[in-house]
This record gives sequence, C-alpha cells and structure tokens, in this order.
Amino acid sequence: MQIDLNSDLGEGFGIWTLGEDDGLLDVVTSANVACGFHAGDASTMRRVCRRAAERGVRIGAQVGYHDLAGFGRRPMDVPANELTDEVVYQIGALDAFARIADSRVAYVKPHGALYNACVTDQVQAEAVVRAVREIDPSLPVLGLPGSELLRAADAAGLPTVNEAFADRAYDAAGHLVSRRQEGAVISDPKTVVARCLRLVSEGRVTALDGTQVSVTAQSLCLHGDTPGALRLARRVRDGLAEAGVQLAPFC
Repeated sequence: MQIDLNSDLGEGFGIWTLGEDDGLLDVVTSANVACGFHAGDASTMRRVCRRAAERGVRIGAQVGYHDLAGFGRRPMDVPANELTDEVVYQIGALDAFARIADSRVAYVKPHGALYNACVTDQVQAEAVVRAVREIDPSLPVLGLPGSELLRAADAAGLPTVNEAFADRAYDAAGHLVSRRQEGAVISDPKTVVARCLRLVSEGRVTALDGTQVSVTAQSLCLHGDTPGALRLARRVRDGLAEAGVQLAPFC
C-alpha cells in the first residue's frame, strides 16, 4: 500500500510565523505552499520551496482568496474572471521560486473558503480550473472526491487527485464539517492515526453523525496550523509505516 501525505506550509507572513515548516518537510511527501494571498510572502515562498526541493518534497500551489486578515477562510464572492487571474498570479509567483530551487510547482490545491466553495460551486471551480489549464494543462488538481473542482478539472483534461483529511471531521455527504462546529478538527493522535489507516486500507471514514462514508484517496492531508501538527504528522507517518504503508508523492 502507498499514500501521499500533504500538509499546508509557508503560512507565516512577515514577522509572524505559523506552523513548523522545517519539521513537517521531514515528514510529508507533498507541501501545499501558501502563495501570498491567504498567507505567506515572497521570502517565505522562497525558503519553503528551497527546503522542500532539498528534501525531494513535491511543491504544490495552495491558492486562495485574497484574504490575509481572514486567513482565506472567509467566503468571498469573487467574479469568475478575476478569480482566474488571481489563481494564475499565485501559481506563477510560487513557480518562480520553485524553479529557482531547481524544482517546479507539481500540482494545485485551493485553500480554505475557496476549497470549500469549489466543492459545490461550479462557477468558482471552473474559474480555478481555467487558471490551471492556461498555465499548464498537465498540472494535477488536488481536491475532495466528488467535488465540482475535480469534475471541472476532469472535463478540462487535467489530471485529478482525490484527497482525504486526517484531522478534519466529515458530514454524511462526504464534505468537511465547518470549523465553526464542535468536533470539526481532530487532534487526538490515536484517533487520527486510526482514521488514516482505515482510509488507506478500507477507503472509508466515520462521519460526525456516525454515517460510514466512502472516501477513495491518493493523498492524505494534515493541516500545518493544527496545534501539535508536527507531533501528529510523525505519529501518522510511524503508524502508517508500522502497517506496511509506504509514503510517496502522487506525482
């Protein structure tokens, strides 16, 4: 068995630091790097790209709404043409730093409110996909199984990658539970490891209401800003290894 492990990195800004980027880069196989709109800045992008490249970690553009104050987690009504341009801008900026580090942007994943919007909003999903396709029609898109994002990407001929969330609760429809709801973020290491093992071996997860949900995934996501994220990531890595699961990039 084999699975990719991704995490959101590079989410500091200026003098403010967030997460344990260096430690997580020793664990994950793919890094969703903030591109300066919801978090991150030029120097942070350069640093994370360089260190990811040194470790052989794939670099993904984590594109979001232009919302530094809200960390990209506030819903925004951005016109489709503007959203396409903003996503092109973000991918291009990160790819420049990735190439300086002798690497490249290997995939694209929306962040926060944009990710959630692209689950059900066809217009927003197609705007993101249009941007990716304009830059590189071979660039994979990482997203929630059954989402409008992956449907649009598939229709546009882009490679699609299903992901599951190790530390986030699901509802009965297979969508992520809002962070405003109690129990939306899971931080207990034993619970997270057990969920990961079941996702890999059975392709199933227990929703917040007890419903058994089918989730076929090629990548598992651990949020870099979750308290104790590095310790949690190490526990997940070790738990998967003990079960004979190999961590490897999906691309």
